[in-house]
Amino acid sequence: MEVGQVLCMKGGIGDSSYAKNSLVQKKVIYLTKPIMEEAITNLYCNNFPATLRIADLGCSSGPNTFFAVLEIVTAVGKLCKKMGRRLPEIQVFLNDLPGNDFNTIFKSLPMFQKDLQKTMGTSADSCFVTGVPGSFYGRRFPSKSLHFVHSSYGLQWLSQVPQGLEGNEQNIYMASSSPPSVLKAYYEQFQSDFSMFLRCRSEELVEGGSMVLTFLGRRSDDPSSKECCYIWELLAVALNDMISEGLI
Repeated sequence: MEVGQVLCMKGGIGDSSYAKNSLVQKKVIYLTKPIMEEAITNLYCNNFPATLRIADLGCSSGPNTFFAVLEIVTAVGKLCKKMGRRLPEIQVFLNDLPGNDFNTIFKSLPMFQKDLQKTMGTSADSCFVTGVPGSFYGRRFPSKSLHFVHSSYGLQWLSQVPQGLEGNEQNIYMASSSPPSVLKAYYEQFQSDFSMFLRCRSEELVEGGSMVLTFLGRRSDDPSSKECCYIWELLAVALNDMISEGLI
């Protein structure tokens, strides 16, 4: 079974859901707000579309979904007010894998519309929201149709399990005990995936369009360093212990 058919954040609004356990991701969206505002300003100063089309790729579910959208739309509204221009119609595309909890997203749409009206002092009737299921490692939109693309904490997820992970037994990711061939396999898979992502977006963005992409990185040259991979080593140890005890 392909990764895209099974991978998703835990849906719903329960205590163990992604919606209740994504404060770090929300903080990242907030920290990148100045970068997003600068990108929106540069875009809108050179292009004044009657309909502004925005895509949030890897939107997941829960409050962060519309928090990111609200930040983007609010930035557009402030810029229009500053420039003395009328707010354009805004079409927002929320994209994630088919297993994503889109039901919870759209149940919270009325609350987003109220927040938008309260924040911008205008009716939310000019903002249209659409769900777009499917992997962003492929074409999701018509050619030259998007003005702005946003993706936060999504691009570190690969499109598939890399080929050539033999010798990585008892690990679930790159680890200090992984052979060089495993590190190379992950590197090549990410390189292939990210190149595909950029090719697809280059087809879908209008000339002069912008993207703000946020994903995990590291300062160390060691791909198995504690900066990014140690948590997966601990999880692997826990899972191996549970297997040895017959719990799973």
